[in-house]
Amino acid sequence: MVLMTMVARVADGLPLAASMQEDEQIGRSIMEYQNQAKLLFRKMSTDPQPPARCSIETGQFVFHYYIERGVCYLVLCDQSFSKRLAFSYLEDLQTEFSANYGSKVETVSRPYSFIEFDTYIQKARKSYMDSRARKNLSSINHELHDVQRIMVQNIDDVLQRGEALSVLDSRASNLSSLSQKYKKDAKYLNLKSSYAKIAAIIIVIVIFLLFIRYWII
Repeated sequence: MVLMTMVARVADGLPLAASMQEDEQIGRSIMEYQNQAKLLFRKMSTDPQPPARCSIETGQFVFHYYIERGVCYLVLCDQSFSKRLAFSYLEDLQTEFSANYGSKVETVSRPYSFIEFDTYIQKARKSYMDSRARKNLSSINHELHDVQRIMVQNIDDVLQRGEALSVLDSRASNLSSLSQKYKKDAKYLNLKSSYAKIAAIIIVIVIFLLFIRYWII
């Protein structure tokens, strides 16, 4: 489920548009997540090179964001919601927002100057929440095929420990590289071990056949 969507200017973290989905299960806590989103925007504004795409876990939910042309598009979803669908949704918003407000982004100074964009957000949200969209993931932008590689951070690491998003992303990427190297090395060792076992079996069989030939026959 998509619970909250926000659009903000990266340079200073200024919120440009937003849309909240009322949900009895989270109630007033939606304000807490909105505040977290604003803190994330401020964090980006001080980061010289924030990751263009990132997923950040917060409790039972997850923030997904996408940065394009100095604007950040952020959504709060259930952790069970498809990451691929979430980023496709954000790209959809980016295309529409850029077409209508792209030239005005740098000129506004008032928060939520494009609040009317909520109309399109609601429309897109319903479209991506539709069960038919969930069943048709294969038709979604093929360029999103590697979206599962996007590193997942934790909200505490991002907001409370004071480290830049780019640093966390780099660290996660290094861990991912080490993990891949470990998997390759483990696969190689397993393969080598298998070959050694096969060779040992073959040697035993050959010795057994030779024994039969020269000692029994």
